[in-house]
Amino acid sequence: MIALLAILAALRHWCPEVFQPAPTGPLEPGLYRVARVVDGDTFVLADVNEKIRLLGADTPETVHPRRPIEPWGPEATEFTEEFLAGGEVRLELDVEPRDKHGRILAHVWVGDRMLSEELIRAGLARAMLRYPFSAAVKSRLRRAEAEAKNARRGIWSAGGGSAHGL
Repeated sequence: MIALLAILAALRHWCPEVFQPAPTGPLEPGLYRVARVVDGDTFVLADVNEKIRLLGADTPETVHPRRPIEPWGPEATEFTEEFLAGGEVRLELDVEPRDKHGRILAHVWVGDRMLSEELIRAGLARAMLRYPFSAAVKSRLRRAEAEAKNARRGIWSAGGGSAHGL
């Protein structure tokens, strides 16, 4: 019994979202406060306790339960933490509201800069274009990825990196 309570306490500490009530409805586009960054392409909103998954970018893993930390994953997480350090973001939602894990898919903006595009341009994410969203945004993300590849930034620096999602 004590072991079970210890496990539950650890889960509450490391995965607080598991103990929160399920989302009550769709999220509206607009300004939101950031509670914490999960990894390079996922963060949690304050107040509404929703996980946001960047639409259009896929960063290397750092918190996957069955995979090791991937190269450039910690750098992508740090980039996202710094990008979101102001604490407020503007979310734009598109056709597909949630991914298979229940996370809200959104374009995330701080001022006039889109987080997905900046991660891709820095070589810390691949363009992930399988979800239905604006052709103009997909074109922007493709250009950012081509720029990172040509400059051999981040994940493209060692000649590695697949082009999944294209």
